[in-house]
Amino acid sequence: QVQLVESGGGLVQAGGSLRLSCAASIRTFSTYAMGWFRQAPGKEREFVAVISWDGGSTYYADSVKGRFTISRDNAKNTVYLQMNRLKPEDTAVYYCAADITPAYKDTWYFDDYWGQGTQVTVSS
Repeated sequence: QVQLVESGGGLVQAGGSLRLSCAASIRTFSTYAMGWFRQAPGKEREFVAVISWDGGSTYYADSVKGRFTISRDNAKNTVYLQMNRLKPEDTAVYYCAADITPAYKDTWYFDDYWGQGTQVTVSS
């Protein structure tokens, strides 16, 4: 059974940093594109970042570009999201997702697997 388990969330002051991890129990992890999404209270889930199967390509939402970095370690079946210069508006539940062929139409769409999420709270 495939599982994606996020960790690393927490409470941080504005301007601080957090590193999220997502451990995937996918046997063929290295064939999957991986993404991070977030959902703030009262808002729809939104795309944050995506990384290709080999780590060679990355894409970011404009709101996090230059502050967040997505990376992956295929030997550890793990994807990361380094978040720097955090802002109160980054407060949300962060989810990782896996898809062999994610779709793109104005934003990214992942269908295959989703994690349960980890809470990130940024205080002002």
